[in-house]
Amino acid sequence: MSALSEPLPAASVAPAEASRRFQQSGFAVIADVLAAEECEAIARRVPSSGDPGGRHLLEADWCVEIAAAIRRHPRVAELIPSDHVAVQCLWFEKSVATNWLVALHQDLGIPVAARSEDPALSGWSEKAGVLHVQPPVALLEQLVALRLHLDDCGEDDGPLRVVPGSHRLGRLDPEAASRCRAEQGEVACVAARGSVMAMRPLLLHASSRATGDSQRRVLHFVFGPRGLPHGLRWRFGA
Repeated sequence: MSALSEPLPAASVAPAEASRRFQQSGFAVIADVLAAEECEAIARRVPSSGDPGGRHLLEADWCVEIAAAIRRHPRVAELIPSDHVAVQCLWFEKSVATNWLVALHQDLGIPVAARSEDPALSGWSEKAGVLHVQPPVALLEQLVALRLHLDDCGEDDGPLRVVPGSHRLGRLDPEAASRCRAEQGEVACVAARGSVMAMRPLLLHASSRATGDSQRRVLHFVFGPRGLPHGLRWRFGA
């Protein structure tokens, strides 16, 4: 099946419809969550470090406030359980000057406060000074990611390409992931400034290098249950 690249019909999606799409496909694009001037004001708050992929933004009160404001939006709130809290925020700034591609993958790691010796946990690592671990699929299935687009993201700006429904297949090895994409096809998730793309971290996704001359600035929030099993505690948020 060939990849799909049509813009996703999101501008007037009702909460119930967004929720249905999200549960079935593992993602939904929700337009007009923030106005253009709000997006620019947020972009000015991100520390200028020269790093196009910052990881510790939830340490800042302004970032916590943005996470709370976005989840209160009527078309977004429907997708996040009431007991979930913001546990991670990543900054991605892609342009021709700061450019990269991302191979097909699932997001399997979570940021935690300390190591636990529970045998259900694997893949311990440290990223930018923060401890990460791969928990069981049952926990990963509960997470919700919200990608706030601070710029228009078109076909030339390296949008995410996702494999609809792949979040329901559990943890996939590279061979199974490639086979799934070949069989089910992929969707390029173009989005206007101020849109939020909601996705399940287990959803197979990839992105290409930017080829246009614009920026693609994204705040990538992750929400999860306040309490964690297996002796774990969130590094941020709980």
